[in-house]
Amino acid sequence: MRLRDIIDRIRLPFRQEKELFSSLYEVMGFYPHDISYYKQALMHKSIGRRNEKGKPLNNERLEFLGDALLDAVVGHIVYDHFPGKREGFLTNTRSKLVSRDTLGKLAEEMGLKRLIVSSGQNNSHNSYMAGNAFEALVGAIYLDQGYEGVMRFMKKRILAQLINIDKVAYKEVNFKSKLLEWSQKNRVRMEYKMKKQEVDKETGSPVFRFQVYIEGVPGESGKGFSKKEAQQLASEATLKRLKREPQFIDAIFTAKSERTKMEEMPTMSVPDPEAEQEFVIRQEVTEKPETSEVREKVPEPAAAEETDEFDLSDIKSTPEEPSREDIIAAAEAAAFEAK
Repeated sequence: MRLRDIIDRIRLPFRQEKELFSSLYEVMGFYPHDISYYKQALMHKSIGRRNEKGKPLNNERLEFLGDALLDAVVGHIVYDHFPGKREGFLTNTRSKLVSRDTLGKLAEEMGLKRLIVSSGQNNSHNSYMAGNAFEALVGAIYLDQGYEGVMRFMKKRILAQLINIDKVAYKEVNFKSKLLEWSQKNRVRMEYKMKKQEVDKETGSPVFRFQVYIEGVPGESGKGFSKKEAQQLASEATLKRLKREPQFIDAIFTAKSERTKMEEMPTMSVPDPEAEQEFVIRQEVTEKPETSEVREKVPEPAAAEETDEFDLSDIKSTPEEPSREDIIAAAEAAAFEAK
């Protein structure tokens, strides 16, 4: 090997590290002290890298640390920004700011997503990869520059440049109304069942868990300090599932088809004139629902806020009542386009 080749091989890691320094500055707005933390924050587990002791080397531990820090730092920021607001408002605002979708969008907007080192197989399918990397980055900032470093990053880079905290706090999307509207347009039956009610150990407040059922097909569940909050969270998660899982829509319309077939069948056979007639109507004994499942009647939907993310108007049945296969095909196509 020539001397020039050897020198080039030695210079390559330094050149790559210099490029990473510059990229991280563009993402965070400051230069790292110890770049090793940030290198690990960008390593997805799919690359299967291990250290000299044979232990996995990826960003999962930093992701855990960053998740805890985000709750603390964002909670601190929200507490200072909204003096006098009650605990429920503060909790809801913090949840919106640190949600997986929000973090994923931030990672993409900042340019962090393109720096993630992975096997390349999961980039297009793992919607959580970018959000996880953001949490890992926060963990790396904490180890490199402490709690104050994380606070400066969130205030100066995120909330000053990328997110309007007031708009996030006061934006209210009625997910329940949107899900009701979609169900009524497609003439499918929907209900909410309360699966559990308990008392929060820390606050002593009641906690409710509701689950959505569409044509008897289980949707997503949500937990909150009120029935309304729990149903909103369950509705939001179910809307996302409708957009992303064609199999879920398939199951719903299959169940609807089975139900409508049963409704169209004769309710009783033609009586035999020769048979002895009985004039006592016997009550059919039906099983009582489990006490843990309390059905709640669904009210008429309120006017829903226009939001592109949860616009399901393209997934619907036509007035001419197309075949089941046509409905499922149209629903699957629309769901795949939303990915």
